[in-house]
Amino acid sequence: MSDIRHDRVHGSHVIIAPERLHRPHCYGVEEKGEITREEHCPFCEGNESMTPPEIFSIREKDSLPNEKGWKTRVVPNLYKAVQIEAPYEHHYGFFERWEGFGAHELIIDTPEHHTSITQWSERAVVQWLQTLRARVSDLRKDERIAYISLFKNEGSEAGASQHHCHTQLIGLPIVPKLLRERYQRSFTYYKDKSCALLESEIEQEEASNERIVAKHGDFTAYCPYASAYPFEVIISSKKALGQIDTLHDEKIAEVAPLLLDILKNMKKQLGCFTFNLSISTPPLQVKDFEYDILTHRDEMCRFSIRIMPRLYHMAGFEVSTGIMINPVAPEHAAKLLRESKNG
Repeated sequence: MSDIRHDRVHGSHVIIAPERLHRPHCYGVEEKGEITREEHCPFCEGNESMTPPEIFSIREKDSLPNEKGWKTRVVPNLYKAVQIEAPYEHHYGFFERWEGFGAHELIIDTPEHHTSITQWSERAVVQWLQTLRARVSDLRKDERIAYISLFKNEGSEAGASQHHCHTQLIGLPIVPKLLRERYQRSFTYYKDKSCALLESEIEQEEASNERIVAKHGDFTAYCPYASAYPFEVIISSKKALGQIDTLHDEKIAEVAPLLLDILKNMKKQLGCFTFNLSISTPPLQVKDFEYDILTHRDEMCRFSIRIMPRLYHMAGFEVSTGIMINPVAPEHAAKLLRESKNG
């Protein structure tokens, strides 16, 4: 059973989760030419019995749960950081902690043994986003969950422990410090300027046109001015289109090909690269969060996808200060990614 412990010195939280020690660490061997065979991969179609029973799936008509015929499939993570069965209890005192309550789900992105999102079809990206929308929408009903993290690790350097494309969802009874500060900052900006911070950033980026990579419909892809990672890209919109759990099908259909194009262009420039990808998910419940922040969520926050290539290791300076060193200017990265599209 895990604990969510409060670090008084740094004002943050740490999840102590012994079960995570038992995760397989086979990912990364594909670079050495050793590929996990489909018959041994628990995420491949036909191996449904190798995972816990599914929570959700997008399936072919007339196919049955936990059998073949699915397009995406969601199961509880076997190596949970937190679990929904844990008591919802907050223990106060100098050593403050929550019981390890939360949701930790694993989204199996595709029935095929793909190891990169760049191998997916546009339709597969749409179904993946629809699956994330459905899961966040469902978990929002649980008032014990204050925040949901949606992320994808692709490649061992990015933290993945399985070859087969998958995404993770972790729902917590707290809002992490980093996100709490981010949304407070966004709300302060919204109150002062009457527009979203990300909306202003995209307007400024479009005006300078140095770091724009591509546009499609309402969505713009750009390397942010203060990119923390080499070739970092954010995809978002100036318009308020809702969040991942309220994004309409037509907007999902609009952002899917842009995301796929950006990742394919990155691959042209970087070869087989590893990356982390996160999808914005504003806090879900009021609790100890400022009420106005949640009631103005859609006005002050924009749906966004952040792609963070892991080309360099974080070292002592980055870990101890929180200041990242990025050796690739975002202006240069954006230029190369635009040229990849045209090449």
